[in-house]
Amino acid sequence: MNYKVQVDPSRHEFNVEGGEEILGAATRQGINLPYGCRNGFCGECRATLISGKVSYPNGEPPAMADGENGICYTCQAVPCSDLVIGVTEILHSQDIRTRIMPCKIDRIERLNEDVIRLYLKLPEGERLQFMAGQYLNFVLQDGSKRAFSIANAPHDDEALELHIRHVSGGAFTDTLFNGMKEKTILRIEAPLGSYYLREDSPLPIILMGGGTGFAPLKGIIEHALRTGMQRPMHLYWGVRSRTDLYLPELPEKWAAENSNFNYTPVLSEPDQDWRGKTGWVHEAVVADHQDLSGHQVYMSGPPPMIEAGKETFLAHGLSGEALFSDSFEYGAAAVKRK
Repeated sequence: MNYKVQVDPSRHEFNVEGGEEILGAATRQGINLPYGCRNGFCGECRATLISGKVSYPNGEPPAMADGENGICYTCQAVPCSDLVIGVTEILHSQDIRTRIMPCKIDRIERLNEDVIRLYLKLPEGERLQFMAGQYLNFVLQDGSKRAFSIANAPHDDEALELHIRHVSGGAFTDTLFNGMKEKTILRIEAPLGSYYLREDSPLPIILMGGGTGFAPLKGIIEHALRTGMQRPMHLYWGVRSRTDLYLPELPEKWAAENSNFNYTPVLSEPDQDWRGKTGWVHEAVVADHQDLSGHQVYMSGPPPMIEAGKETFLAHGLSGEALFSDSFEYGAAAVKRK
């Protein structure tokens, strides 16, 4: 049996399938309830149970105090009726507490000659709450930091996925590409940044990535598709040559399976047999969309692409309030990103 959950004070509602935890159902439907571990240990998912009944099929959460009434722990609680719960939703990136924590390299995948996909695991029982599009810092032994975008969506948080480009002479990426091993322990600071999907707008979305600027866009797209967002989305991915499209089958799959999603790769130094778009990626966007006044644009990648895109898109009618960007400073120490 399915049940309806209403969140107070936002009045947002979502459905929970039989036997499903409240938090899992909320995340699946784009409702951002607070949490810290998903295992009932930390207590950060604690909510007031205003009306209705819940059960704990796996036993009461460790964080629950003896005799605690009128409270539910959403990561473990399963509804036994329709519910009204009192909890403050995560609506903005600043609503999520930034933490410094250890992590372990779980898997390293070489995607092409200069891009690695890195999977990070947090300590047992820990999860990181973040918004699609945000980033993290690696905190190095000398105290310096290196920033990389989180490439997975919030619902898929068993590991953190990063796409890291090798920058010659960059101490961190040189080490990563030339000998860093799986199981290595690192420290991260996360989540960070105000670059995330704004879900309260009806406007169609243009996403423009340069190189590994695809990473945060991947998280945004996967989140939008997971939550059933019906707004039109068009991804433009600009790289030098075909081999730089390091996960080419993924956006093609999204386009094949979702009528509201389109994908256009753009090569600045095209292969001889390339029949697609060529040139600068921001120029490909405005060639297809002469009037951007009714759109939102999310762009991520190298600073020259960001600056060129900003100037061009504003000149084609895009509102400054509808433009969101994440400018990558490859190989540089982490700075505050937009």
